[in-house]
Parts: sequence; structure tokens; C-alpha cells
Amino acid sequence: MARETAAARAARAQEILAALARTYPQAHCELDYSTPLELLIATILSAQCTDKRVNIVTKELFRVCKSAADFVALPQEQLEEIVHTTGFFRAKAKNIKACCTALVERHGGEVPRTMDELTALAGVGRKTANVVLGNAFRLNVGVVVDTHVQRLTARLGLTRETTPEKIEQDMMRLVPCEQWAVFSHWLIWHGRRRCDARKPDCAQCEIATLCPRVGVKQK
Repeated sequence: MARETAAARAARAQEILAALARTYPQAHCELDYSTPLELLIATILSAQCTDKRVNIVTKELFRVCKSAADFVALPQEQLEEIVHTTGFFRAKAKNIKACCTALVERHGGEVPRTMDELTALAGVGRKTANVVLGNAFRLNVGVVVDTHVQRLTARLGLTRETTPEKIEQDMMRLVPCEQWAVFSHWLIWHGRRRCDARKPDCAQCEIATLCPRVGVKQK
């Protein structure tokens, strides 16, 4: 099979975007939050954990802590106990405390709105920063690359890169800036509902005709 040209890949990407937009018109961040701070904390907790589990944990956590100062004041042991079931609870609790301390000391307790300021916080990388910027502030600064986005962009032949940073750069070139945030939601929703890691439902897939994997039967 001939290797796809950059122009052909770009054209196919636009068709994929249009199909995903039709399929998931209500796609959104599935972490529960009401403020930028809550989204920041929830996203830190979501590392190696499902959104469903995080939402269960944050229901109690956000009742106890309403502000960055509240997180700073909460004893480490109590925070660890609340977030225990999200996994890596000691590291997450430590990062949350350090992150909120920095928010209080450097930003008046408010969540900053720039990539550089966010990634300077403990426990915050580009993925977390993009989640907060794209959803809490509606700022399309980059593309969230989680495990679903990483898996689907590879399966769809949209990138040959394997690291989140390089995948993000490829997607930022391929996807219109105004769709960076929602593009991630579309892929995450498709990954959870159709394109599973172990057993993708290719037969019912809404973008099957645009996927290089179609026709390849798993043995």
C-alpha cells in the first residue's frame, strides 16, 4: 500500500473531525467540577485513575476544601485518606498540597491562565494544563494527549509519533486551533465508547471508513 501523503492525511483528518463532531455533539470533560481549582485538583487525581472514580472521591474532597487555602490547611494524612482510592495517593496528596501552596503564595489563591504558570505548579504537566485551560477557561493553547488520544491518533494514522509531546505537536498542526480542546473530547469519548484498547468495535464504528485499521482482522 502506498504511503499516505501529508495532504491526503490532512484531508482525511478533516473528514474524521466532521464525523466525530456529528457523532459526539455533546462531548465534554467528564470530570465533575464547578471552578477552575476543582478541575485542576480533579485532573491531578485522574492520573492512572478513571474519571468515574475521581468524581466519587472529589464529591467528598470538594465538600471539605473550597479554596486553595483550604487544601493547604488540610492535614496531609487526611488528604491522603480522602484520595486513597485514586492510586498513588501519597504522591498525589503531596502534589496537591504543594500546588495549592504555590497558588496561595504566587497567585492569590487563583488558578493562573497561562501554560508556563500552570506547568510550574507541582503535579501539573502539559496534559493537565491543557485540560484546565481548554475547559475551565475555554483557551485553546494545546491538545490534551491522554491514553485514549495517544491510542486513537496512532490507530487512525494521524501521527507516527509515540510521545505525548510530539503527538500534541502533530495534532496542533493537523487540527484547527479552535478545535484543539473539543478534538480531545471527541477522541476520548470515541475511545471510551467505541475504540476500546483491547477490543475496538470496528463493525459499529462511525469513522470506520476513514480508519486504516478497517479490514484488518485480529487473529
